Amino acid sequence: MQKIGFAEALDSIVATDQRYHRDAYVFLRDALDYTTKQQKKSKGAAVRHVAGPELLEGVRLYALKEFGPMALTVFSYWGVERCEDIGQMVFNLIGAGIFGKTEQDSLEDFKSVYTFEDAFVKPFLPAGAAAPAKLPPALPAPKIS
Repeated sequence: MQKIGFAEALDSIVATDQRYHRDAYVFLRDALDYTTKQQKKSKGAAVRHVAGPELLEGVRLYALKEFGPMALTVFSYWGVERCEDIGQMVFNLIGAGIFGKTEQDSLEDFKSVYTFEDAFVKPFLPAGAAAPAKLPPALPAPKIS
């Protein structure tokens, strides 16, 4: 069996599952790299496996680093609205042979680990301010002809 590259795997994934933007998968791969590097710094050894909640924390930190207060907007544009969406993307990448998994890994690992409002809005609110009860709906992306 010939191993396919990341770009080819993404072509296949986004052709069959159009829920998430292609760039979201690229970000997820970069967030995994970021997470493993952070774990290597703290543990001092190579990381063999990143569990779902660990990856979600890495996604959160990397998104805040890369996008700052725009993180929620970027995720929304990509179709990623909650932790479970990241889990779906991870399992799409596992199915394509890009990511690996252990017997213990499941979609449940990504269920309600944090809310995106807590993760990506609250860090930018003034001290003592509460997050808005509900964010307004996102506008549709402009059509490019």
